[in-house]
Amino acid sequence: MEKLFKKLNLVKMFLTDVDGVLTDGKIIIDNNGNEMKFFDVKDGHGIKMLHRYGIKVGLITGRESDVVIHRAKELGIEIIFQKVRRKLEIVDKILSEYHLTYSEIAYCGDDIVDIPVLKRAGVAFTVNNAVDECKNIADYITAKDGGCGAVREITDLILKAKGFWKEVKVRYEIED
Repeated sequence: MEKLFKKLNLVKMFLTDVDGVLTDGKIIIDNNGNEMKFFDVKDGHGIKMLHRYGIKVGLITGRESDVVIHRAKELGIEIIFQKVRRKLEIVDKILSEYHLTYSEIAYCGDDIVDIPVLKRAGVAFTVNNAVDECKNIADYITAKDGGCGAVREITDLILKAKGFWKEVKVRYEIED
């Protein structure tokens, strides 16, 4: 865990896939073509806490969905890329725009399309129900499945590694 925390201490931005990470990967489409996704409220609060401590958050997804835009807006996420075929190209663009290096980002993905970014990210996260190929290269595999608090697990780790957890504990009156 010490090695992971050293790497996490460098993180200035958390980038993540959406379907299968922030959601359980299921896509519900009704008879009228309306799409629904289920998000975990704890993941959202974790993202809000990252923002509070100056850590940027971005979404990179292969699908396009108004639901993602709506959820990102609720959470104050300004970095949103949808319908992405080559995620590495988008990450390169983000790094250039924000003057960051790969060592300064944490990335979470759950499927083979995420592997090129996972291989380069300063910290590579994957969720418990990810494909084995992602699990084989991840620095950390969450105990929780995607859409079920996995992102919150990640955000708490980042906050702890960067030394913000004591302040979080005071703010929310968390006792040891």
